[in-house]
Parts: sequence; C-alpha cells; structure tokens
Amino acid sequence: MSTTQKDISTALQQLLLRMGDSTLVLGHRVSEWCGHAPVLEEDIAMANVALDFIGQTQFWLELAGELGGEGKTADQLAYLRDSAQFHNLLLAEQPNGDYAHTVARQFFFDAWHFLQLQALTRSTEPRIVEIAAKAIKEVDYHLERSSDLMIRLGDGTPESHDRMQVAVDDLWSYTGEMFMGDAHDAVLAQAGLAPQPESLRDTWLTCVQEVMEQATLKVPASTYMHKGGKQGRHTEYLGHLLATMQFLQRAYPGCAW
Repeated sequence: MSTTQKDISTALQQLLLRMGDSTLVLGHRVSEWCGHAPVLEEDIAMANVALDFIGQTQFWLELAGELGGEGKTADQLAYLRDSAQFHNLLLAEQPNGDYAHTVARQFFFDAWHFLQLQALTRSTEPRIVEIAAKAIKEVDYHLERSSDLMIRLGDGTPESHDRMQVAVDDLWSYTGEMFMGDAHDAVLAQAGLAPQPESLRDTWLTCVQEVMEQATLKVPASTYMHKGGKQGRHTEYLGHLLATMQFLQRAYPGCAW
C-alpha cells in the first residue's frame, strides 16, 4: 500500500506530540522535586532540567499546533487535553519515588532522548532538525549528569547501591516502549522524518550497560515490557499528574500571567 501525504502528515503530528508530551510530562515530574530534593545542588539542577524539558516542549507542541490544522497553541495542547489524548512514553509519567527512582528514570530516558534527537538532526523536515539541534545540547548535559549519578549512587554505600538496584528493577519494564514501532513510525522512517525506534535499541543498551557496569548494578533479565503510552493508553499516574498540572487553566480558562 502506497503512503499518501495524509499518512505522512498524520504520522508527523504523532511524532511531534510524542516528543512534546514526553518532555512535558517528565518536565513536570522533575519539577516536583523543586524545594524537596535531598541537597541544594540537586534541587537547583533538577529545576534546570525541568526548565530545559518545558522549553523543548514549547517548540514541539508549537509546531504540532501549527501543522495540526486546528490553530491550537502549545498551551492549549498542554493544558486542555485529557490523558487519553496524550502520547508520552509511559516511563515519563512514573512517579518520582525515592531519589534512586528519579535518577534511574532520568538516565533511561536521557540515554534514549539523546539518540532520538541525534537521529532527528538528520530529518528531512528542516523545522524538526532545528528543534533537535537546539535540544540535543541540553540533553547531552542531562545524560552526562544522570550517568554520573547512576555511578555515584550505584557504586556508593551499600544502601545507595541497593536502592538504585531496586529502582532499576522497578523501571526496567517501562524502557522497552521507547523501541516499539507502530504504523506511524514506519511512515516517518520511510519519509526520512524520524528513525525507526528499533534502530536505536542496541546503541541505547550498550550505553546503559556500560554505565551500569561502572555503577556495579545488574541489568534486569526480564524481557516483559509495558506499552501503550504513545497510543494514548496510560497508567493511573498520568491522570493525577494532569489534574495538578492543568488545574489553573481548567479552573480559569484563558487566564494568563
């Protein structure tokens, strides 16, 4: 079956929402540590990471609104959709847990995010290339930072090691979705707009294994993976997150600072 321009437009819209929703949701999750992180340095660092993600979200969702044909703004897409209309990775919506869970979640996402953006800098869509080229500079730092924390905590005290291993084991089943392609991904790859998700997995796994070896942590043996976030099927955690994140705009429609 031949690919039509409508197929490409629909797939492109999905790509923009998946990228923007993932950074929006994870950005909100990370921001929840503001004023609550274990040390002041981490409090400031996590706030900066959250701001990076929200800035990237603005670009992805602005382009999604522009190409969507309904004239929606990035704010409308962020604050006026229900959970079933979000297309973020399930990993991004998982709760912060203790700091070990936050670090493991960040590292797994950063390792994928860097590779995804790297591939998107070679997209046939110039506006995607522009966003990816800007974002990858920030994400390069994110990955360096989360890798360092994985090693410091994994190869730290017995308690920090055990907490990191529990976090890795708990979150591992949410990593596989990053590399599960669907019909939209196939269209995007054929058009040269984005990589096939599966093509990033081996490089991601190599990166993860190298860091976890230095952290004296074990890669889980389980192959079971959750999926569905990119298609709008989410865990119960997203609804609670959106209820907090969207409250002001829902309660006072159209309000602005």
